Amino acid sequence: MDLLAVLLLLQVTATNSFSHDVENFSLRRAVQKKNTQLIDSYQLDSLRPLRRTKRTWVITTIDVTEEEKGPFPKYAGQLFNNRSFNTSVKYLISGPGVDESPEIGLFSIEDDENGHVYVHRTIDREKTPSFQIRFDIVHRETGQPLDRPLYFKIKVKDVNDNAPEFPKEEFSVTIRENHSEDDPVFQVTALDKDESGTANSQVSYSLSTQMPLLDGFPFDIDPTTGTIHLSGCLNYKTASTFKLLVKAYDHGTPQLSSTATVNVAIEDANNHPPVFTRDNYQLQISEGREHSAALWLQVEDEDSPYTPAWRAKYTIIKGNEKEQFTIETDPDTNEGILSVIKPLSYKDDSEKRLIISVANEEPFFSCENGIVMISSLEPMNTTVNIKVTELQNVPQFHPPILVVQKEDEMKPGRVFRKYLATYPDGGPNKIRYELSRDPAGWLSVDENSGVLTVVKEFDQESPFVNNSLYTIIVHAIGHDTPPQTGTGTILLYLSDIKEHMPTLVDPSLDVCDKKEMRPLIIKAKSPLVHSHSWPFTFELAEDSEDVKSTWKLGRNFVESVELLMLRSLPQGTYVVPFIIRDRRGLSTRQNQHIRLCFCPDGHACEDLPQGAVRFGGGAIAIILTAFLLLLVSSILLCQFHVPQSKSKAVVLPQEGEQTFINYNEESSKPLCHSGLYTIQKTVQVRHHDHIIQTVDKILNQKLYDQSALEPYWASYAPCIYAQEGELEKSNSFHSISMGSDDLPTDFLNTLGPKFSALDEICQQRFSSFS
Repeated sequence: MDLLAVLLLLQVTATNSFSHDVENFSLRRAVQKKNTQLIDSYQLDSLRPLRRTKRTWVITTIDVTEEEKGPFPKYAGQLFNNRSFNTSVKYLISGPGVDESPEIGLFSIEDDENGHVYVHRTIDREKTPSFQIRFDIVHRETGQPLDRPLYFKIKVKDVNDNAPEFPKEEFSVTIRENHSEDDPVFQVTALDKDESGTANSQVSYSLSTQMPLLDGFPFDIDPTTGTIHLSGCLNYKTASTFKLLVKAYDHGTPQLSSTATVNVAIEDANNHPPVFTRDNYQLQISEGREHSAALWLQVEDEDSPYTPAWRAKYTIIKGNEKEQFTIETDPDTNEGILSVIKPLSYKDDSEKRLIISVANEEPFFSCENGIVMISSLEPMNTTVNIKVTELQNVPQFHPPILVVQKEDEMKPGRVFRKYLATYPDGGPNKIRYELSRDPAGWLSVDENSGVLTVVKEFDQESPFVNNSLYTIIVHAIGHDTPPQTGTGTILLYLSDIKEHMPTLVDPSLDVCDKKEMRPLIIKAKSPLVHSHSWPFTFELAEDSEDVKSTWKLGRNFVESVELLMLRSLPQGTYVVPFIIRDRRGLSTRQNQHIRLCFCPDGHACEDLPQGAVRFGGGAIAIILTAFLLLLVSSILLCQFHVPQSKSKAVVLPQEGEQTFINYNEESSKPLCHSGLYTIQKTVQVRHHDHIIQTVDKILNQKLYDQSALEPYWASYAPCIYAQEGELEKSNSFHSISMGSDDLPTDFLNTLGPKFSALDEICQQRFSSFS
């Protein structure tokens, strides 16, 4: 019955933990041994019928609260086991919080006879929320276990001792001025370390303050999720930044809270349309020529400069049906630059009227009843009345575009330049000068002499300076009726002019050698970003016959030009000189290197190993010809030699030589070639000349092989590394006449004593051979 009572023990769970220092090691060993015996007995009696019995362990509620104040040790609860009736017992405690980590020595049984459990110090629930304690009852004298151990879980009660915490103290976010209410601005999240699922860890949010203080609060926050939304429209001009103080608080007692700062930066959007400063412009244009930057149109925009909400886009909506005009935006001043790209005709259109509209790059928005509305605003327009004048009656500046580099002597009061205009027909120069464009007010002009004087110090940081370039426009007004006006442009560079010169995008080009050569595209660029110096004009820098016969310029585009190859060229590298001129009149000479090469895949040039030298067919032919000429000369010299006492001239055959060619023979080589190897010698030689015959046969074989390869030499053109014109081609050595009529019969006898030494040497060699 005792065993069944042990098997039916009720294990009690509680919310507190205990500690105990084991006093006697022998008692612990006895308890473990007794437990083993009890388990074995249980396994043997597992098939016996169970009987209800009373529980043997009784434990009171153990209340342990975190952050509890002393004094310590503090009573926590009491144990009881019915085996203690009429028996001297001892209660033991062990496990985490007693003799194991964490929190060793936190719990103990001070009165081991009555099972009183004590706690010895303050507990932090966030570090250790519970403890699994073991209780044992043993005989005080023998140390033998009297009952099965009791495992008891002590849970530490939570108190609200932690405030919600943000991951950072400060956050930053940027939004557009036209931000919609439906889109969240930002979301903050705070965490509470107290026990989850309780009021101590439940977090809510609120906005404590919003700076700057405006009429009404433009921001709102969801108290549950911490998501920040707009509650109205923003105005960049009123406030470009906001500082929001977000409060996170829990629902425990006492209520704890913390704060974080959210910095909101506002990015300006387009709620101010651009407006022309003038409703109408008057412009005189001379016929028959292009005019770059003929008119500058100014607009005002209250949005932030250099943003899409501020940048203007100009469009000619009427009057440009023949596409004679173009307008672009100056990226620094936001002005519209009107240019004439096709010459006008006085006879066709003496007067023209352009209507130009302006809008921003970014769509316009408005705020209606606190709601952001994206709408298409009607663009602003202005009118340009253009009067086309006959060329001979309009004063012309010389040059039309004057490029000036800033000098140290250009101080206020000093003469800047004398910029004059004259009539093309040489009429009286009754011309009046005035400044049409000098936005910074740096110069003044004498209306009679055209002398420009410096009135202010030049400032490179001026908002009217674009990439170190300041543009001045001078008008020359004639005294005829009606008065005619000529326009001159001065480009004042406040830095080195060389920094503004156009250059080639790719000074070296690789071109595949093909039968059908397409035009090459030569492209130029301006070294400065947003300089808008195009369109570029290209011309060949040299007028030599070699350049004219080889290269030609094709169509001219805005930033590029076509380069045409007029004749087939051998593979190699060629230099084509260009003069590139931009619309401001700046020009520079650039050399375009073109490598004509073999492309195995038809797209990319074959790369030769570094240091490798490739001989073309011409170079190979010259080397072989020189070598063979040397050998043939030596052989002929020896063959024609005879002793002086018996010397006779060698008579070459007079009759033609007959040759039969088999034309139906299949071969990859040409059927018709010079058959040097088939020439049979008819000259009688002495009996000791068999060695010469052998050498002659070998040389003829070599000459035959070379002549057979000659038709293929054209496909192995030489690689030219520096083009210096056409090489002078010498006449072929095959054209040297060796006919018998060229030598008299007594030729060897008339050579004289200079030939005797060589004659004797040859005779000695022949004697040794024989």
